[in-house]
Amino acid sequence: MALSLRNARPSPGALPLEQAWLQLVQTEVESALSELFELPDEANLDPRWAQAMERARAYTLRPAKRLRPALVMAGHCLARGGTSVPEGLWRFAAGLELLHTFLLIHDDVADQAELRRGGPALHRLLAPGRAGEDLAVVVGDHLFARSLEAMLESGLPGVPQVVRYYLGVCRHTAAGQYLDLDLGRAPLSEVTLFQTLRVAYLKTARYGFCAPLVCGAMLGGARPELVEGLERVGRHVGLAYQLRDDLIGLFGDSSVAGKAADGDFTQGKRTFPVLAAFARADAAAREELEALWALPVEKKDEAALARARALVESCGGRAACERMVDRASRAARRSLQALPNPNGVRDLLDALIARLARRAA
Repeated sequence: MALSLRNARPSPGALPLEQAWLQLVQTEVESALSELFELPDEANLDPRWAQAMERARAYTLRPAKRLRPALVMAGHCLARGGTSVPEGLWRFAAGLELLHTFLLIHDDVADQAELRRGGPALHRLLAPGRAGEDLAVVVGDHLFARSLEAMLESGLPGVPQVVRYYLGVCRHTAAGQYLDLDLGRAPLSEVTLFQTLRVAYLKTARYGFCAPLVCGAMLGGARPELVEGLERVGRHVGLAYQLRDDLIGLFGDSSVAGKAADGDFTQGKRTFPVLAAFARADAAAREELEALWALPVEKKDEAALARARALVESCGGRAACERMVDRASRAARRSLQALPNPNGVRDLLDALIARLARRAA
């Protein structure tokens, strides 16, 4: 069975085409995600495990953009030169999205996050304190295994090779996450803008954007030059996405973003706007930025957050980050123009990139 992305085309006066396309992907992938939690071999293991799986299922199905599955579909359509996708591709994309969920769960434990996608982080749902964190790590491990099963079960030609490629990307993602956490313990003066960009590439751009586009294209039998072109697009748009995330993580609105707007400051993240501000600051401002980011969590109150925001803004960090978002987005769109445009798929990607550059969540 095949499902055509032409089904996303809206009627006059309806949603923009790229938004309608995302909604189609969300509907199909969330249906496939729900099916991945139907595991007869686990039905009678224990009522406590069944309850944990129900909570994990509800957490996984919270409203989300589902960007990675959309990119898988786009990569496949560009490779095939048409808008029809095989039924198995939805299962593969759902497996990839489940792997993303696993990473979010582990990230939230590492970051001591309270919110995710407008609700409590999974470790806060499972049990109070350290017990909830331990349980969430185990649930994440389960979802990782289930995601690989789902991708391999898709039955698509060449899927073992594609999964092998994706797991290599996941290793690099782990390196990016390690660096992100480890750099959080270093003084601002010892962290470079290059290091923050490397973390953005490893943790977000390659895993979240290059890999889904490339996986979809590989499953569609893409030529090497298309794969290389999609990697370029993914690298640029992924960087823009992460830098926008850095801005949201310091200056955002938690009611819009669905997660804490002070999280990056509370966790002491060495993000691009902070390091850009530090590089431009005079000696007094640098000293104050160092002191603010070195504060213990319990002292990072509203007053400290307001001062941190004001310093990053006045020293030019926010503006520098906005410029980088714009530059990376334009580079992604330029790279995209070199790719084919079967049934307007490239145009959908172009509109999506423009939307992501302006996002508030």
